[in-house]
Amino acid sequence: MIRISKKTLDDLEFDVVLNQIAELCNTDLGTSKALDITPFSTEEKLLIALQEVNEYVSSYMQDARIPNHGFDSITKEIQLLKIENTFLEALNLKRLISLNKTANDLLIFFRKNKEIYPVLYQTSTDVPFTTDIINLIEAVIDKFGEVKDNASPTLLNLRKQINILQGKLNGSFGKDLSRYNSFGYLDEIKESVVDNRRVLAVKAMYRRKVKGAIMGNSKTGSIVYIEPEATLQFSRELSNLLYEEREEIVKILKELTDRLRPFTELLEQYQNYLGNIDVIAAKSKYANQLNAILPKITTDRELNLKDAYHPLLYITNKEKGEKTFPQSITLDQENRIIVISGPNAGGKSITLKTIGLLQVMLQSGMLIPVHEYSRMCLFNVILTDIGDNQSIENHLSTYSYRLKNMNYFLRKCNDRTLFLIDEFGTGSDPELGGALAEAFLEVFYERESYGIITTHYANLKMLANELPYMSNANMLFNAKTLEPLFKLYLGEAGSSFTFEVAQKNGIPYSLINKAKKKVERGKIRFDKSIANLQKERSKLQKTTSSLKNKEQKAEEEKERLEKTNSRIQQKLESYQELYDSNQRMIYLGQKIDELNERYFNNKKKRELINEFIKIVEVENSKRKKQSAKQRNIEKAKEQKVVKEVAEKVKVIREKKKEEKKKIEKEAPQKPKVILKIGDRVRMLDGKSVGTIDTIEKGKAVVNYGIFTTNVAIDQLEFVESGKKKK
Repeated sequence: MIRISKKTLDDLEFDVVLNQIAELCNTDLGTSKALDITPFSTEEKLLIALQEVNEYVSSYMQDARIPNHGFDSITKEIQLLKIENTFLEALNLKRLISLNKTANDLLIFFRKNKEIYPVLYQTSTDVPFTTDIINLIEAVIDKFGEVKDNASPTLLNLRKQINILQGKLNGSFGKDLSRYNSFGYLDEIKESVVDNRRVLAVKAMYRRKVKGAIMGNSKTGSIVYIEPEATLQFSRELSNLLYEEREEIVKILKELTDRLRPFTELLEQYQNYLGNIDVIAAKSKYANQLNAILPKITTDRELNLKDAYHPLLYITNKEKGEKTFPQSITLDQENRIIVISGPNAGGKSITLKTIGLLQVMLQSGMLIPVHEYSRMCLFNVILTDIGDNQSIENHLSTYSYRLKNMNYFLRKCNDRTLFLIDEFGTGSDPELGGALAEAFLEVFYERESYGIITTHYANLKMLANELPYMSNANMLFNAKTLEPLFKLYLGEAGSSFTFEVAQKNGIPYSLINKAKKKVERGKIRFDKSIANLQKERSKLQKTTSSLKNKEQKAEEEKERLEKTNSRIQQKLESYQELYDSNQRMIYLGQKIDELNERYFNNKKKRELINEFIKIVEVENSKRKKQSAKQRNIEKAKEQKVVKEVAEKVKVIREKKKEEKKKIEKEAPQKPKVILKIGDRVRMLDGKSVGTIDTIEKGKAVVNYGIFTTNVAIDQLEFVESGKKKK
């Protein structure tokens, strides 16, 4: 049974991830479900959830895209269905249709594409497919959300009467409108509507001239709204009919609602199913934002993360355009506990949170931003002690709170536990606190728990170095600039760079030297040795990186030369085949020439034929016997070669055309000559040369000797200037 406490989720900021997923939901129910996500209690449910999200992510690259799953919540409608003698209005019934159709579309889709989405199909088989709800509602409600006329004979009759009466009312009102308007009693607007009734807009001075009921007046009092006496009777009758119509509609809706009550559980199931699909879709969108994948889930006790990113940091840095540094870390049977040390602000806590948050996300059915070769097992318990946990409510100091937390760890720790502790042992006297922290760590080690801690205590670093299934690690720093590199290095403890960081921040050297004298020499030498080792490793890493680059370049050059050699060898073989073929053709030609000469001299046809047949048989004996299939393969190869050559020729021609265009474009354009009378010119698309006789309004008359023509000047090309008359 998997149990992960709320404190662990809070420490790892899991609620921020849930808020980001909730924002990607399309429905209110989906948003609510997303905010309530917790790690799965059983491995079986978790693996199904992970496959569902993974299949949904794969749908973005499929032709068969998953259809829309959006819907309006029907929670209120379901509540009304559960209460006797209530009824749903037409608008509420339209929501039920929409929900049913959306669910049916998804069920049909997954049934058709069960090979592509096997897990999503399997989970959808628990949801029944039906059109009964749709049929029942559509028999009564039209596509506009109104009760149909033929929903009952009574309603049909009432609406016919209403239409007739409405016609009479409008006719009567129209007559009065025309009559009183002709008398000049009405204002410019002529009519208006008050309490859903048409009224005449009568000028206040003529209100006694118009017979009818006063329904109101304008703000200024200049207009009085009167319903004509002739239409009053029709209005009363219409009101009665509309009341009866509403009574009949309510009766119809009650009957329909009663027929829908047996489907209440099914409607709840549809809504819950679509809400779950919405959450799966939101998880898949979140996975796309993170470039997340589903790592290999292993039954072995192994946590092997490659290029793992902290999700929240990755998204924040992505929005800012900044780089996020990934981490790689491994926990297995041979290396169960890692002790990370090094200076503050180097990324120790982020590394701790990255591992914890990714584990919790995976166990909550989410894909995570790691390399595809990562391998992860599942933990029954994840324990965390991260950040300042001073408890104001319980009047506990940070250290007291941490001790209570360690006591909880001792009760829960076993071989299926992952613990993550930041600044292990701090909050008390360094000597005593360090000793107690060491004792706790030994218990976790004996119980074969997996865990990662960060610390500055030298005794914990030494313990990690002594125990076989525990190791040291440190966050890399630039030894010269003391800038963090945000990279975890396994197998070696890290220096805190205490005095170096102090010196960099402007603390006087004399004060630092004084502090050094107050500390035991052994501790300073130990810390200095670690710092020197880190500097040496930094140099080695640079050398290794340089050598790897050179090796890679040499390998690329080797591959290039091998490819060139292979191409030359193929060409030589082709030339040899061509030479052999030509030599054979020359030999055959000589033989035919000899036969031709012999026949010319002796005119013996039989001898000629026999000799020719011999030559043919000799040549055929050299040919390999091939089946029709082999001949087709050879022919296809030849055609492929011809096609490749043709394509290469085409590419070369295209390149030449582009080069020609480029040269023409780059070539300096000739300065445009201003044409004048007497200049020799020709048309841009012509060859004949003529002389300009006259130029007027951008046009020129060109004389070609036999005829003249009127041409726009910009269509003419200068040939030579006209001869000046002496």
